[in-house]
Amino acid sequence: MLRDIGRFNLEYGTSLNIRIGISTGPLVAGVIGRKKFAYDIWGDTVNIACRLESMGQAGTIQVNERAYERLKDKCRFGPRTVLDLKGCGQVAAYQLHQQF
Repeated sequence: MLRDIGRFNLEYGTSLNIRIGISTGPLVAGVIGRKKFAYDIWGDTVNIACRLESMGQAGTIQVNERAYERLKDKCRFGPRTVLDLKGCGQVAAYQLHQQF
């Protein structure tokens, strides 16, 4: 996503930027609505990903400890930081730098 937004900016002369939060863990999913249906997901995993994204800097990807453990042999990360996330408490976070 970061690479694609960079290409888009070059092609169209824009300066758009994004930040990304990734959390690994359990979810609850389902279809909601009676006339117009929507598929949605809920749970602490979604809340943590949202908070990681909002606490990140533009152009970065932050992941939680569980995501880091699954990706640490495939990607490079910055040092562990502990963030105090609203509604989630203290959460270990790592900034993803690049894939190997």
